[in-house]
Amino acid sequence: MKIAVTGLNNIDSPGPGVPVIRGIKDSNNFDGEIIGLIYDSLEPGAYMENVAIRSYQIPYPSGGLDVLFERIKVINEKEKIDVIIPTLDAELYGFVKLSPRLESLGIKTFLPSQDQLNVRAKDKLFDFCKANGIKTPKNILANSISDLQKIPSEIKYPAAIKGIFYDAYIVNNFDEAVAAFEKMRYKWGLPIIVQEFVKGDEYNVAALGDGLGSTIGAVPMKKLYITDKGKGWAGVTIDDSVLINLSKKIIENLKWKSGAELEFVKVKDSNEYYLLEINPRFPAWVYLAAAAGQNLPYALLQLANGEKVEPFDEYDVGKIFIRYSWDLITDIKRFEEISVKGELNHG
Repeated sequence: MKIAVTGLNNIDSPGPGVPVIRGIKDSNNFDGEIIGLIYDSLEPGAYMENVAIRSYQIPYPSGGLDVLFERIKVINEKEKIDVIIPTLDAELYGFVKLSPRLESLGIKTFLPSQDQLNVRAKDKLFDFCKANGIKTPKNILANSISDLQKIPSEIKYPAAIKGIFYDAYIVNNFDEAVAAFEKMRYKWGLPIIVQEFVKGDEYNVAALGDGLGSTIGAVPMKKLYITDKGKGWAGVTIDDSVLINLSKKIIENLKWKSGAELEFVKVKDSNEYYLLEINPRFPAWVYLAAAAGQNLPYALLQLANGEKVEPFDEYDVGKIFIRYSWDLITDIKRFEEISVKGELNHG
């Protein structure tokens, strides 16, 4: 098999591509090659040994789906790709729309539907949670600075200002809210989500849904270290049946098809979980789930190939991941190879 994976931007806000690849290659049943699909010539995963045997640069979906499809078509003529696994939020809408055309090339995917993506989106999440009895912070959709004036009466400070795809800022007054709004609007566009700030410990769940309502796997972890960008830089797997059952309820109600990351806050006073976000792909820490006994990336590959996958029923508690930096040294000729040819071969 040849499996193509995106999201090799293993930087300070890492993509899930490298850990997804590590999970797949860890399976004793995998016999194939991994192809990297990159958007930028400096994505570290393309240069890392033992990750992707070859990497190809592709255009951003925002540049037009026809252009993206034609590039994948050219790559496929060389590689004969069996499965593509997109791992970034912003590219999923494009790949979902392209999936029938990819299927015509013999390339399989295992992706949520457009409706599923829309229902769990940050601007629709409150309505989904309210309809299904799931606790979540209040939010306001802001399309202009004047909408921020509703914060003191409806949410109160502090509040979280979130982009439609990524990033969040905690703000304590109107001036900070305006500054965060402008940053988000410039980077991600409108609407901007203004969310009630719920104080407590942060917990995330890496999960995989089969598209029929069943959860193939779910591994919860508690964040041990959080960066100034809100990224979990260390975490530990925990035993919490309440959190797992809540995650399964969400997957069932969405009939979620693909990997997902569920982000929660546990309020200290009440010990209740509030759902903050549903990210429509595996998290960058998904290799922790594989190391704990639930190889979710490889299970997704099996589902994409139409194989029957039995749900995982256990995982190791107390497994810790700690992210770290490592200077990868390469040659300028390798960079030029990607920049000029749009591909890099590790041979």
